[in-house]
Amino acid sequence: MGCAPSIHVSQSGVIYCRDSDESTSPHQTAAAAAAPSSSSAVHGLFVKTDAAESIVPSSVLAYQSRPAVAAAPPQRRGGGGGGGGGGRARRCCGVEVETQTSQTSLKASATETEIGPMRLTQDPIQVLLIFAKEDKQSDGFWWACDRAGYRCNIARTPESALECFLDKHHEIIVIDHRNSRYFDAEAICRAIRATKPAEHTVILGVVPQIPAGQEEPSVLPLLHAGFNRRFLENSSIVACYNELVQIELGEVRSQFKLRACNSVFTALEHCHEAIEITSEDHVIQYVNPAFERMMGYQKGELIGKELTELPKSDKNRADLLDTINTCIKRGKEWQGVYYARRKSGDNIQQHVKITPVTGQGGKIRHFVSIKKLCSTNDSNKQTYRAQHDEKCAGDQFRSESHSFRCKNRRKESGDVKSITSRSSDAPSLQNRRYSSMARIHSMTIEAPITKVINIINSAQENSPVTVAEALDRVLEILRTTELYSPQLGTKDEDPHTSDLVGGLMTDGLRRLSGNEYVFSKNTNQSHGHLSVPATINDVPPCIARLLENEESWDFNIFELEAVTNKRPLVYLGLKTFARFGVCEFLNCSEATLRAWFQVIEANYHSSNSYHNSSHAADVLHATAFFLGKERVKGSLDILDEVAALIAATVHDVDHPGRTNSFLCNAGSELAVLYNDSAVLESHHTALAFQLTVKDSKCNIFKNLNRNHYRTLRQAIIDMVLATEMTKHFEHVNKFVNSITKPMASEETNANNEGSDCECTTSLKNFPDNQTLIKRMMIKCADVANPCRPLELCIEWAGRISEEYFAQTDEEKRQGLPVVMPVFDRNTCSIPKSQISFIEYFIMDMFDAWDAFAHIPVLMQHLANNYKHWKTLDELKCRSLRLPSENNNGS
Repeated sequence: MGCAPSIHVSQSGVIYCRDSDESTSPHQTAAAAAAPSSSSAVHGLFVKTDAAESIVPSSVLAYQSRPAVAAAPPQRRGGGGGGGGGGRARRCCGVEVETQTSQTSLKASATETEIGPMRLTQDPIQVLLIFAKEDKQSDGFWWACDRAGYRCNIARTPESALECFLDKHHEIIVIDHRNSRYFDAEAICRAIRATKPAEHTVILGVVPQIPAGQEEPSVLPLLHAGFNRRFLENSSIVACYNELVQIELGEVRSQFKLRACNSVFTALEHCHEAIEITSEDHVIQYVNPAFERMMGYQKGELIGKELTELPKSDKNRADLLDTINTCIKRGKEWQGVYYARRKSGDNIQQHVKITPVTGQGGKIRHFVSIKKLCSTNDSNKQTYRAQHDEKCAGDQFRSESHSFRCKNRRKESGDVKSITSRSSDAPSLQNRRYSSMARIHSMTIEAPITKVINIINSAQENSPVTVAEALDRVLEILRTTELYSPQLGTKDEDPHTSDLVGGLMTDGLRRLSGNEYVFSKNTNQSHGHLSVPATINDVPPCIARLLENEESWDFNIFELEAVTNKRPLVYLGLKTFARFGVCEFLNCSEATLRAWFQVIEANYHSSNSYHNSSHAADVLHATAFFLGKERVKGSLDILDEVAALIAATVHDVDHPGRTNSFLCNAGSELAVLYNDSAVLESHHTALAFQLTVKDSKCNIFKNLNRNHYRTLRQAIIDMVLATEMTKHFEHVNKFVNSITKPMASEETNANNEGSDCECTTSLKNFPDNQTLIKRMMIKCADVANPCRPLELCIEWAGRISEEYFAQTDEEKRQGLPVVMPVFDRNTCSIPKSQISFIEYFIMDMFDAWDAFAHIPVLMQHLANNYKHWKTLDELKCRSLRLPSENNNGS
């Protein structure tokens, strides 16, 4: 097998291939007789052609699989020839072949892969072997390709290798770099790399084994020549197979995905909306042609520049950029109206949507901005049209095609009449809209949302097409069932956030089970052993000293828990209710109130690490603190204050230390009773009223007239039900849209006019607004732990985590669905769980509450605690330091 094979053509047009040093096998004798006279043995029949000129270069071969008699290729260790009865049949490059893995000849199948939401189908891998001579190494790679199901070609000369590659576009090329006597491997690599198809090809260089004791050579020369990898000579089929499979699943798969990105860029290039992509440091990385047209810049003038280097419009609010940056740096999308300055100096008004894109490590790596001109701005339309004329001038064909697109594109700025005059499609569009409106207007029973849809449809009649389109999108959103719940991401979503949402905002996975979770009944407990003060002033000195500070936000509830033997609710409740005159409003005695607190606290489970009477006392303290703030106090009546204090006291009574999802999955009595909906919250309110009215000694409502009682009862129920997390975003968004935003607008107008804002007075005139304030207040009080001083925040975090750990343990024991898998005591990172909770539930809610109530101390503590958890997370610390047992009493 010393020389490269040669090809001969017989008079009948039959092509033969032979190696000069190979012996003739018996089955080749007949073929040899028909071939031209030669001393060399004939290797085998290749291809029958009609004309000799149809022969492709003899130095390029496509191996066909072994005959079916060979179940699997032997791994030969001696002789690399391939002669003999089990030899390979070969034929010239240009004819695709099949591979044989066992007794049957099978086509290599395509594979599917994904890049983001895009699904791709990858054809079978093609491999080009460039070896001047056939030897054990080339055989090793050939049979490795056969085993892997790859399509394989082999070339003997640089010229044939380049020609074959340009024809096939192989994903992997293996070049023999062991001996420069036959060809220059690096020169071949450079020649291939110089071609366009080689951009995404992986090139492997086969180099000789390094003799023992010789220094390892540098791979830099190979990399500089264009090689991607180096393969130390090893003729083992398994070694070659492993190398090729690693390349396929590594570089080839990555290059395949990169090639697919060309289609995405093609879409961006032809998109009518202006697109700008920047780095996390706001360095411009990409703009599309629509952006160039809109802003008047060329791409080369923008790429690589920071956004701060570009001129800004002076028409934006002074704090708008800070607001945008604050939003997007948190990983949240921002959209709104923004004034930009074109290269010519003109100001244009844009609808802008900025979306953060997370990358490696979950960090924000890019910001994608989508910009559209506001159609109501006439100067925008004139500027944009002028810019279109500039771009289209000088090229008649492009101008005509662009004009055609503009005439038929619904997003073009213009009113309905102008569109109608230019397009035959517009009347049918209008007719569809009118018929839809007629059906809506014909409805005899209108819900508020129906009235809103009617108003929007009416507004669409005489609106420009772009406005009509925007209103269409509004209608699509309004027709969804979940108007207030944000949509979670998919596979890249943080598991801690996903589990918190699954555990707190859903009723769990419905599953029929023989397991039932039954509450322990505490309603018949005797309370005679509880030592409570005879009067509000009759308290031990150590407790009295602690309660002197109860009006401060930094009040330490755990110290009170310790000195009261885990009964802080009675003492704090009596002091707080006295401060707000609750007994006077309810017309009940101090003894009745004291007995009521005693009964309520007895029905909190002290065995719970978190949902116990200390948590109730903490929520009561936060509620009282909020009620003391001027803005809150001015917005609510005395009945609202009393209802809020009572709701805070009873909001978690008889809590079992398990979530609603757990109870639904376990088929508990309460889940069945309340139809798997707001199970715990419904139970807390129902039990609280049962405990209150069953005994006259503790019935604080017994002297209220019927109307006051019904109003107070409804307010308490509404507030406790608001603590149920499935409606979290609904409550927050309603509060923002009905309270925070209107108040901010009124304050702005008042400041501009130089007058005092009487926002709270106007709020009192709307009972619905008072309801939203009370709901938001108890929600913030219920989850205020991240806004407490750091030591208190850490203690609460440890307690809630322990309760979730216990739930996960019980779910596993009972064979129930594990609602929050990340809360496994052996693997959970408490800092990560706190970060997720703060980012997803706390930040926006307390931003809105602070904007209304003006309580800066909350936001200061929140920022400090969030920094603490982030620091622990960066240090890969899964646990946290808890206060001593004497302090936490847990």
